[in-house]
This record gives sequence, C-alpha cells and structure tokens, in this order.
Amino acid sequence: MNRVKGKIALVTGAAMGIGRACAEMLAAEGAAVVLSDVSVAAGRDATAAIERANGRAMFREHNVGDEEAWQRVVEEAVTAFGRLDILVNNAGIGVAGDVEHTSLADWERTLRVNLTGVFLGIKHAIPAIRRTGGGSIINLSSIEGLVGDPTLAAYNASKGGVRLLTKSAALHCARLGYGIRVNSVHPGYIWTPMVEGTLRAAGDLEGGRKHLESLHPVGHLGEPTDIAYGVLYLASDESKFVTGAELVIDGGYTAQ
Repeated sequence: MNRVKGKIALVTGAAMGIGRACAEMLAAEGAAVVLSDVSVAAGRDATAAIERANGRAMFREHNVGDEEAWQRVVEEAVTAFGRLDILVNNAGIGVAGDVEHTSLADWERTLRVNLTGVFLGIKHAIPAIRRTGGGSIINLSSIEGLVGDPTLAAYNASKGGVRLLTKSAALHCARLGYGIRVNSVHPGYIWTPMVEGTLRAAGDLEGGRKHLESLHPVGHLGEPTDIAYGVLYLASDESKFVTGAELVIDGGYTAQ
C-alpha cells in the first residue's frame, strides 16, 4: 500500500480497460488521480468507483489529439490538486488494415490519437511535472510497437513511434536534469472492451479469443491489472533508475 502516496497522476483513456485499471490501482496506492477520456459516462463511472473506495479522483472529458484540450486538462489537474507527478499516456484506438487497404483517414486518425496524443501529453506535462521536482511519464505502446503485423499497418506505425518518442523524451529530460523519467509499456493482447469489440465485429468472439490465446506461450490473454502493476512500478520511486526503457508485459509473445 501507499507506493505512490501523495502523488498526483493523470491517466488518459481511463474510462475502461487498461486505463481504468491503472487509475484504480494508482488511487488504491495513495495517488490522487485525474481520469480523462472522450467517453464521458464511463469516465464518470470509473471516477465514482474510485471515490467509493475512498480514493481521490476527478474526471475530465479529453480528446488527446487536441492540443488546447491537453493544456486545459493539465492546468485543471494542477489547479485541483496543486501539482502533477505522474502522466500515463494510455488513450489509444485500434484500426485494422494492411498497408495497401488502409485509408488515409484511418491512418491519420490512428496516428493522431495513438502518437500525436502521446507527443502532446509529454510536451505539456513536462513543465508541470518539472515544477514538482520531477516525476514519471509512462507511455502505453504495444507488442505491435516491437514486432510487425501485416494487418495493422497504421497501428504498428503509431505504437512503434511511441516506443522511440519515449526514448527521445527520456534522454531530453535526463540530460537537462529535469528529474523526469519517461518509459514505455508494451502489452500483449489484454482482454479489454477494445479487443472484445474487435472480435465481435469480426463475428467470431469465441474462436477469435482462442486464436489470440494461442499466440501467447503462457496460454491465455492478459488482464488490465497485469498492465496496471507495471505502470504502478514505473510511477513509483521504486523505478528511480529506470528511464528510456521498454517494459514488455506480453505472456511471452515477443520471446518467440
């Protein structure tokens, strides 16, 4: 308990799935959490769940591809809680398509949310976190930021971009003495509403899940809390010597 006691965290895409698990775990470990998402009802529900568990939280509607929205949310977080120590850049979308058949609109939308949103978060969180004397920025990439998939051209590009943007930002902050660590997390397939929705849309939920499970040597999919535990470590002072790193939590997927 209390691994991030007294810290203030902002978690994007926090209404459900991995983002919600991260927000709930950070709150349970002592942080005050700002949850942001474009899904207002689900975001408010997640915030209320934290408050019912005696945690401190607030929700803000937030399109991560909008720079003005980032400026507003960071400012409101600092105004509400007095500081910002942790940013979890979790918000993301998944659009399937190979490089020949992905539309320009889907390409641009995927990169806008998954990569530009992370860039804007880092850019606008750095000054706020620096004023507190340092902290941690955690960017959710993916196994698809490490290996290729012929059916995920835009998603591969966006998550691979997050991986190297993370390293660039980590070196920038370290060499300027900001005291801000920047790391990426690379989940395997996690049973989230996004993954479930993709399988349902394909018309074979049970078969699709079994196929995804077979891709992981451990024989099952991950759960959102599996990723939240990794985020908690990177958010805490336990990881004070870790920056520019890739934390792979994938059930052995990329070891093959």
